[in-house]
Amino acid sequence: MTDASTLQPFPGPENFRGNASTSAKRYRAFSFSRIYAITTNTVTELTRLKVFYVLLVFALVLIGSSIFMAQFSFQQEFQILKDVSLGAISIFTSLLAIVATARLLPQDMEDRTVYTILAKPVPRFEYVLGKIAGVLLLLAISTLVMAAAFVLVLYMREQAVVHAIARQMSGAPADQVADALGVVRSSAFNIDIVPGIIIIYLKACLLAALTLFVSTFATSNIFTIVVMAFIYFIGHLEATAREYWLQEHSSGLLARVFLAVVALLFPDLQAFNLMDDIVAGTAISLTLFAKTAALGVFYTVIYTLLAAFVFYGKEL
Repeated sequence: MTDASTLQPFPGPENFRGNASTSAKRYRAFSFSRIYAITTNTVTELTRLKVFYVLLVFALVLIGSSIFMAQFSFQQEFQILKDVSLGAISIFTSLLAIVATARLLPQDMEDRTVYTILAKPVPRFEYVLGKIAGVLLLLAISTLVMAAAFVLVLYMREQAVVHAIARQMSGAPADQVADALGVVRSSAFNIDIVPGIIIIYLKACLLAALTLFVSTFATSNIFTIVVMAFIYFIGHLEATAREYWLQEHSSGLLARVFLAVVALLFPDLQAFNLMDDIVAGTAISLTLFAKTAALGVFYTVIYTLLAAFVFYGKEL
């Protein structure tokens, strides 16, 4: 005879509701943990690329060697040091953003990794968001490393000039020595270096998001890099071409609409160039910084959403 205590009750509606709620808890339509997993995996994958180390080493060597590129007055020396170093950071972060992002989707499709990830199931939007987040994190780390090297070289040159002037003015009054050293320190460091580096990073983020968008319909990573090279040069020449167009042609409604469409398709990368103001010592206004930063964030978000939209319709 079967013991009544061993009998299992027939699952009622409340049990089915419990199982459904448990399944809902197991799978969520949007999960930060899944995005975080894809992001960390992307960073790990990208750090294994030799091109990452080549670009980073070249940037660090260029920043470090800029210390020997000038034998002028300390004001000119600091200006050249800032110009060369910030230019190196801008160029290498842009190259890294394009080269690293161009291979993400094609490589995952070639290795069939994307099929494994999307079969979890992971929504395609989370996959795209995790990939771009991994690239942006890598760019942030690279920018911080190069910025730290730049600040270190600048500080070393500042200390060398300070000690040289202190020796030369050893017999001068204390107030004159303090004024001279103050001029040296103000020529070396200014607060505008920080927003300038932030804008350089946002420009690289924009290029990474645009590269991801192009790679969603590109046939190979080589094709993506070639297209991005054209976009990069067009974006830097766009402001000059726009001024020439407005001078040679009437600034009517049709011309302005055409220029607006071109600006939407090809972002004005020259707008992110604040290096001239930083090198010249011109103060960057909060309005200009906020406007440029908002433009970079806007384009990064728009191109990421476009990449996710195209990737949703892509047959895998």
